[in-house]
Amino acid sequence: MTDQDITATADVADLLNQAASAQERFQIMYSVLRDRICMLVYPPGTQLSEEALASEFGVSRSPLRKALQILEADGLLLSQQGVGTLVTEVDLEELAQVYELRLELNELTGRLGPRSLDSELEATFNSLKIRAERLSSTPDRAVFARLNIDFFQAFLQLTLNMPLREVSEKLFYKTCRIWLTLIDEKDLPTEVAIFCGEIAEISNAVRLGDFQAAALIRRAHLSMGFNRLKTATRQSTDRKAG
Repeated sequence: MTDQDITATADVADLLNQAASAQERFQIMYSVLRDRICMLVYPPGTQLSEEALASEFGVSRSPLRKALQILEADGLLLSQQGVGTLVTEVDLEELAQVYELRLELNELTGRLGPRSLDSELEATFNSLKIRAERLSSTPDRAVFARLNIDFFQAFLQLTLNMPLREVSEKLFYKTCRIWLTLIDEKDLPTEVAIFCGEIAEISNAVRLGDFQAAALIRRAHLSMGFNRLKTATRQSTDRKAG
């Protein structure tokens, strides 16, 4: 079962009930909560109730608390005595170094332990390309967020180097909320068009089996996107100051 299958399913309790092991149940809870945070279902500052989540998921608090603790270690949650568990705020300046590291890791994805091109991988990227074309014609913030996560997960499949995949995943989820929190509604169609173009370019490179080209394209878009975010943040700060 993919992360998309998990988080797109309304009845999380049913999924948990069908899980074959405690580790699988943990992974479902962790993935659902992480994606809800990163898609701003739980915006920054939201207080999460262990009691309410345990009731929704149909579990005791102990396994749920483990998922919350890992999300706190990931920097997505903050536990404050007397307050509870809060979704962390997003600060572009604090995450600048994370972005810098992600630039380098994206390039490594095309070089370390490259996976062989097969029909499954080609079909995955072709499906993402089709979804991007639909999004481009009708920009939507939530659909953009979902596609961003699913595309990242597909991109990770280009390498079989597991430590690289694990570190890249942690850093991605630290930063992916930035777009949803900082992009103005008027700028959304432009950013959607750029992102959908990136998916098309990388999908074409994957189809040709040129994973190094795919990684370089990804790195270039990440760099340009980060610079656009910095510009947008400065402009917003200047407007507030004025």
